[in-house]
Amino acid sequence: MQSTVSPNTVSPNTVFPAKQIHTMDRSRPTASAIAVADGRIVALGETDDLVAAYGGTVDSTLSDKVLLPGFVEAHCHAIEGGFWNYLYVGYFDRTGPDGKLWSGCTTFDQVLDRLREANAKIDDPNEPLVAWGLDPIYFDGERLVASHLDTVSETRQIYIMHASLHLATVNSRLMEEEGIGPDTQVEGLPKDGAGQPIGELQEFAAMGLAHTCLRILMSGVTNDQAIRNFGQIARNAGITTLTDLGSSSIGNESVVERWQRGVDDSYPARVSVFYNPAGGGNFATPDDAPAVLAELAAKSTDKLRFGHVKLILDGSIQGFTARIRWPHYHGTGENGLWLLAPEQVESYLRAFHNAGVTVHAHCNGDEAVDLFLDCCDMVFGESRGGDHRHTIQHCQLTTPGQYRRMRALGLCANLFSNHIFYWGDQHASTTVGPDRAARMNAAATALGAGVPLSMHCDAPVTPLGSLHVAWCAVNRLTASGEVLGPNERISVDEALAAVTIGGAYQLKMDDEVGSLAPGKRADFAVLDDDPYTVDPTGLRDIGVWGTVLGGDLQPSS
Repeated sequence: MQSTVSPNTVSPNTVFPAKQIHTMDRSRPTASAIAVADGRIVALGETDDLVAAYGGTVDSTLSDKVLLPGFVEAHCHAIEGGFWNYLYVGYFDRTGPDGKLWSGCTTFDQVLDRLREANAKIDDPNEPLVAWGLDPIYFDGERLVASHLDTVSETRQIYIMHASLHLATVNSRLMEEEGIGPDTQVEGLPKDGAGQPIGELQEFAAMGLAHTCLRILMSGVTNDQAIRNFGQIARNAGITTLTDLGSSSIGNESVVERWQRGVDDSYPARVSVFYNPAGGGNFATPDDAPAVLAELAAKSTDKLRFGHVKLILDGSIQGFTARIRWPHYHGTGENGLWLLAPEQVESYLRAFHNAGVTVHAHCNGDEAVDLFLDCCDMVFGESRGGDHRHTIQHCQLTTPGQYRRMRALGLCANLFSNHIFYWGDQHASTTVGPDRAARMNAAATALGAGVPLSMHCDAPVTPLGSLHVAWCAVNRLTASGEVLGPNERISVDEALAAVTIGGAYQLKMDDEVGSLAPGKRADFAVLDDDPYTVDPTGLRDIGVWGTVLGGDLQPSS
């Protein structure tokens, strides 16, 4: 006998029938119903059997849906929820947290036209114009610089954050008011033949020169509304576990309080907030940080976690600031920037590793991977044991030999598979050339080497969406429809494992989430179709009804 329960209400021993359930648990890969009590999974099986064994109520809300473990996005940033306070000028269409579709700016002139339209709507002549999402690599010919933005306005500051989050472009007015000129000596500040800065700020030290606009931008992307938007976007994508991978200055007590206030009982996701030593706060030295992190970890709850660390070694490949092996960047032979001095990497890793803190290291380029592997060798010494789960993030150009070293050191890989679609064509033609581009985000090689794998979107660099992340790894299709590196394609099951139990493992949450099994939290992604039966090229197009978080129904908005 079946009865209906009102949304967002779950009685003890509620049984949810579904069209199909994929558990990502080897002991029971599929089921047709799942029993939940007190926010956790009681059992899986057939509806009648579960009711007979455990009693309770049947809720048929999801009976025509397909359930998977809630997706785990193990590399993204809460600023995804806050950037929508500012103007979007990215290349691809994108949907905001309110459901509004922003068309992409696919030409140089469309970017400037959107900026001019926004500029005309600002009444206060002293109010800066802040935008985000720009990626000049999509446009042939000249690069957007200050002289172009000066055609939008010569009287107000203009600041545009690039899609990679590693560069910004500003106008002449901003540079004049902030004192950025020929005498400014900061790495990442390119100048013209006359010695005048061109208006591009590469990496964090240079971007920080735009003090006024950066303060405005950060105040809008780290406030309470940004955190709420972050959870809302995640729910709409079927994600139940998020990371804020080092974008919050959690050495600042007010930032921690903001997270505690935001991730309350009604918040639609769990969040693991990482500490970034380069992101400010009160961690003066590597030796100080572990004790403070231990205090933070003690503040963790079922839905909000602290205690992990992110180190950023290099920049972005599409921004030409990642550190890559010889022959370096295609056609130029130039290399990128170190964002953390090589000698600092070892000292931070040693302090955190010895304190039992898990470290996730941003390494876009293979030269950055070499540095982190060498530091692990020095820090670990003869000891290769322990459950540290240190993870190399992005891992875009990692070689087979590097993956073998990672396996020997017990390291994990979190690949930025979305790059294949969003920048694959540009990587083949412009950044690293066709051979190295075909080897990027080598999921098949990583799995073959036995390296624990997850994959990510790095939102807001690309949109939150685990189905798209999996689609990229399965199909390896670029935006132009080319298959880039067909031998690195993986199966649907392997891709879904990476965005569920793989991500949970790297966050040290795999005993709670990432698969559907008795005792784990009742966190589900609720889909309209079965990813195991649709054409693999349609994987990213599957509709997302919403999620279930701790047994509570969370329909998409």
